[in-house]
Amino acid sequence: MQPGDIAIVQQSFCKVMPVADQAAALFYARLFEIDPALRRLFSGDMEEQGRKLMAALSDAVSALAQFDTIEPTLRGLGARHAGYGVRDEHYASVGAALLWALDRALGPAFTPAVKSAWTATYSAIANAMISGARAAKAA
Repeated sequence: MQPGDIAIVQQSFCKVMPVADQAAALFYARLFEIDPALRRLFSGDMEEQGRKLMAALSDAVSALAQFDTIEPTLRGLGARHAGYGVRDEHYASVGAALLWALDRALGPAFTPAVKSAWTATYSAIANAMISGARAAKAA
């Protein structure tokens, strides 16, 4: 991630936060549309799940400039998600759903530069989580 990408992601996420509940609902609706089999991984209250998602994204976005400090947390999160049945290939569906939801939440503010910055950010986050999941499986 480039410093400019980090700034773009942080600024755009500030615009998402006022509509965080709607953005989370859009994300999960799209995720289950892209990959209906993922629905079985979620058994709880989806509104609460959405709040957890947005809180986790907020924490990650806030710390992007010090990615090395959050990477161990992301690796641990990936290991936990593997325990829930998340597989490496699911991260592509999640990324597509996230970008789609951000597009809907931000509207015209979801410019090509914003999309590019979020793509790079999600890639870094997903790679850290996948690495953590693989390490947990190897242990």
